[in-house]
Amino acid sequence: MNNEELQKLVSRISLESFQKPFMHLAYFNARLRSTGGRYLLQSHNIEINPKAYELYGLEEVKGIVRHELCHYHLHLEGKGYQHRDKDFRELLKKVNAPRFCSTLQTPSTLRKKQRRLYTYSCVKCQQIYVRKIRMNVEKYCCSKCLGRLKLQE
Repeated sequence: MNNEELQKLVSRISLESFQKPFMHLAYFNARLRSTGGRYLLQSHNIEINPKAYELYGLEEVKGIVRHELCHYHLHLEGKGYQHRDKDFRELLKKVNAPRFCSTLQTPSTLRKKQRRLYTYSCVKCQQIYVRKIRMNVEKYCCSKCLGRLKLQE
């Protein structure tokens, strides 16, 4: 899907779901990281994360577009367009738009999941210690029996 197809999709969804035309630009923005899309208050344009289309397909993008169009139409009408506003939440339900998009796997979220846990055990009493950060076994000892610690593989 390219920007022209996205523009047509947004215009079509706006007419079908909201019965109002979309008069501004909609385009992909690869710099978006953790969000599926955003509505720009100054220019009234809508940006969509291309990762959402790559990972989840057209249905996910349609949901994101409906969500952003809720911001768009409410803002132009002068109503509450923010997530916390009652008008916004009601319009989301009316057009069946998601409140949040599916999780987008970015390199930083992948790194967090792959974080290693270090397991240490006492040589004397076999007390187990699990740590996120590696520690110097020469400097620390068992809190139970003061025995030496050993890193388990």
